[in-house]
Amino acid sequence: MTTPELDVLIVSYNVRPLLAACLRSLYAHAAQEGVATRVLVVDNASGDGSPEMVAASFPHASLLRSETNLGFPAGVNLGLRQLGYPDSPIRESPVLLLNPDTEVRPGALSLMLEDLSGLTRAGVIGPGLRYGDGAPQHAAFRFPGLAQVLLEFYPMNWRLTESRLNGRYGRQERGTRPYRCDHPLGAAMLLRPSALQEVGLLDAGFFMYCEEVDWCWRAAKRGWLAWSDPRAIVVHYAGQSASQSRGLMYVELWRSRYRLFAKHRGQSYLKAVRLIVRAGMALERVRARRELRAARLDSESYGRLLAAYDAVSAL
Repeated sequence: MTTPELDVLIVSYNVRPLLAACLRSLYAHAAQEGVATRVLVVDNASGDGSPEMVAASFPHASLLRSETNLGFPAGVNLGLRQLGYPDSPIRESPVLLLNPDTEVRPGALSLMLEDLSGLTRAGVIGPGLRYGDGAPQHAAFRFPGLAQVLLEFYPMNWRLTESRLNGRYGRQERGTRPYRCDHPLGAAMLLRPSALQEVGLLDAGFFMYCEEVDWCWRAAKRGWLAWSDPRAIVVHYAGQSASQSRGLMYVELWRSRYRLFAKHRGQSYLKAVRLIVRAGMALERVRARRELRAARLDSESYGRLLAAYDAVSAL
């Protein structure tokens, strides 16, 4: 039998211990499963010794060092261009985009590669995700709409929050077979080389957030399908890079969402989204004041929250 081959691209920023654990799990399970894995780490100007750790502890990994923090999509694109995309890829191997705050579990790589091989119009395969404590994490979603924006600020009922209306795939996520989705979460995405060539690189206009949604939306418009496999487990220690600048990243989240809606839903739709978000920001200010009065929030944190809400309202 032919040995399966895989290119893995990891973009990292100041998460050295997590990156080391990610690489250890990746190399260990690739060896166990007989997957010939080539790893490329793009370091986004980390100041915590991450690139030095990669060079010393994982000499088989290729390393690209950026002098500035390019953001996630531009970092991915830097790595993809190193692999020859979108025009002339060096190899015809699937490309796994993997966050540094993840660890692959036994069989995950093989299962995703088998899915990509067997599902002929699949442009992207996502795994099932778990939090660090083993609890299930939502791994795939429907393309966002007004209902999802509304439910973010007015959750109403857990049944609605976990429903199709909020973009969830509850029953399928708990199942034991691959299922069609609109897009997997970007923590781990296996891309078919021909789809990557046709759809192109990530949109570097997103600094962080929504870039995987945009890529999958563009792929869907070209007839490529997205799948998620709950049998292939990847642990995701969510939000470790983003937590380093939480207020700024909250603003960046909505900036990215607005860009996404403008690209794929249009300006009229975006106006409706903005109205919901501005009302939501007013509600969040009220909630923050209640937390401050109840001493569940200190004044410094309260000020940072208000600054973030004001910045989002001004977008």
